[in-house]
Amino acid sequence: MQLTLLPQPDGLTIRVDEKRLDAAIATAFKDSVRGMIAGGGPQVTLDLSGVDFLDSSGLGAVIAIYKAMPAGRTLTLAGLTPNVERVFQLTRMDTVLTIRKADPGQQGPQG
Repeated sequence: MQLTLLPQPDGLTIRVDEKRLDAAIATAFKDSVRGMIAGGGPQVTLDLSGVDFLDSSGLGAVIAIYKAMPAGRTLTLAGLTPNVERVFQLTRMDTVLTIRKADPGQQGPQG
């Protein structure tokens, strides 16, 4: 399980350095992230920009992390690849979770 903890002024960012967030690593992912958020600030960002594939187990782990957030703390998802974003849209979890869209200025060349 490859996670990178990046302290921020208002909390922390956890970058998931795994191509797949699936049944094989979902439990370890959930447990590791829960341990990391225990001592952070009010804002936790889960950077999923390195994740190309997310199955129902990975989605369940993200939801479990969201539900386990301490009172007064927020979870934001960032860097969703198109395949991962589609999973959140199809399950309508994009209406429950806070998802930060990519900054248009940071996208590659169009067309």
